[in-house]
Amino acid sequence: MSAFTKAAVALLGSVLGATGCNAKANPAVAIPAPAVDAPRASMTAKQTAVFSGGCFWGVQAVFQHVKGVISATSGYSGGSAKTAEYERVSTGETGHAESVEIVYDASQVTYGELLRVFFSVAHDPTQLNRQGPDEGRQYRSAIFYNSDEQKHIAEAYIQQLEAGKIFSRRIVTQVVPLQAFYPAEAYHQNYAALHPNQPYIRFNDAPKVEHLKMQFPNLYAEK
Repeated sequence: MSAFTKAAVALLGSVLGATGCNAKANPAVAIPAPAVDAPRASMTAKQTAVFSGGCFWGVQAVFQHVKGVISATSGYSGGSAKTAEYERVSTGETGHAESVEIVYDASQVTYGELLRVFFSVAHDPTQLNRQGPDEGRQYRSAIFYNSDEQKHIAEAYIQQLEAGKIFSRRIVTQVVPLQAFYPAEAYHQNYAALHPNQPYIRFNDAPKVEHLKMQFPNLYAEK
């Protein structure tokens, strides 16, 4: 979906009163912390995580406000280098998902804590190939792991959430190996922060950051 179309969809939603469609997860109960997680590092240690959960604008905005996150970059994962550009990814036929690469300090935040934010406020893990007003495989829910440890933690957490019946519907999040991450075009970076009054951002992405602040005050950072 183009930026223009996203804005039009959000504006229509506001006219119809559908301002709550922000693709936020709606769990039946509070999402617990992962029972299986990586230990917090004893000293500064940069690590990387890659998540896909709908339009990368909102996912990037959420993780830019998480303590311990050094950077969050919008981009593409799941396809080849030659198709890693917005107009082609938007066809839904490249294999890419709009993704966010998160570089974080493992002494301040753990991989499991990032996953908890991902499942709680960054997106709805029960929506298949869509998030809110955005539809297509490029908006699928996915965790692109870069180590056996990340794979184990992610799979164990999904099993934990399913066993606890945290969501009323089945989690459809894919857990797949990261082949490569390709940064998106410059105009997609920091989009929510640079365009806070755009209708799509106001109705779809700004609420996610507010939910992060309310649900995880100890992890929230003004940036």
